[in-house]
Amino acid sequence: MQKATGNVIIDEAGHAVSIDAAPRGIPLKYQQLNETIHQAIDEGYKDITLKNVVGQRFIAAALSGDIRIKIYGTPGNDLGIFMDGPAIEVFGNCEDQCGNTMNGGKIIIHGAARDVAGLSARGGTIYVRGDGGYRCGVHIKQYMNKRPVLVFGGRVRQFFGEYMAGGLLVALGLEINEDGGFKKIDAFKITGASLGTGIHGGKIVLARGPDEVPCEYLGTGAKLTDLEEADHVELEAVLGDYCSAFHVDRGKVMSMQFCKVVPLSKRPFAHNYCSKML
Repeated sequence: MQKATGNVIIDEAGHAVSIDAAPRGIPLKYQQLNETIHQAIDEGYKDITLKNVVGQRFIAAALSGDIRIKIYGTPGNDLGIFMDGPAIEVFGNCEDQCGNTMNGGKIIIHGAARDVAGLSARGGTIYVRGDGGYRCGVHIKQYMNKRPVLVFGGRVRQFFGEYMAGGLLVALGLEINEDGGFKKIDAFKITGASLGTGIHGGKIVLARGPDEVPCEYLGTGAKLTDLEEADHVELEAVLGDYCSAFHVDRGKVMSMQFCKVVPLSKRPFAHNYCSKML
């Protein structure tokens, strides 16, 4: 048996809660939904399911600890902003800025992610089965053992990895089905122009050969090159985890050719500034 308290349904084992984000077809305001989530956590629940989510913003903002959230619907802007530890799984698409300045944890998105996914992320993991929008991975950074990883199964738009200061971005350029089957997208559509503009740390990996990525797509301060042995080792681990999340054949993915975009220098815009202070 389940019991209902307002918009919260508690399962009979008492270990999880299910929250209706649009009871009787009327969406909760984002403040009310987030208050309900915090109330459930304060009561000791660590497994939370959100149903009928329709664009509510700031879900899981600044949450920390061993918390698992499943979302059915479309979360609004800034999903997981400032998050440090929880695991979120979205059965649908996300609006802008998911993982904004996240410090740790994991976000798995079974649909597409809109613009600026992972904005200024300092750690954690974001896996997207579908496409990414504009400026995904902008200004992500790393410090010591904090290193953000973002993987997009489909294509990404312009300014992928803009001003990137650390971490790992991956675009596979695939159409991945719900059952894990996939096919390759046309080579020149895997990424938009201005790729890695202003990059001065970290790397961007594309599931294409260097000759399949037009040079004019590269942004200021970025260069295209082959993967080294250490890159393959790292990619094997990252894509193994990614493929497990979406039931994709890891062997088939790893059999594809890859290249990477890395910084030309640590100061790509140094020529725009005075070399000496007077």
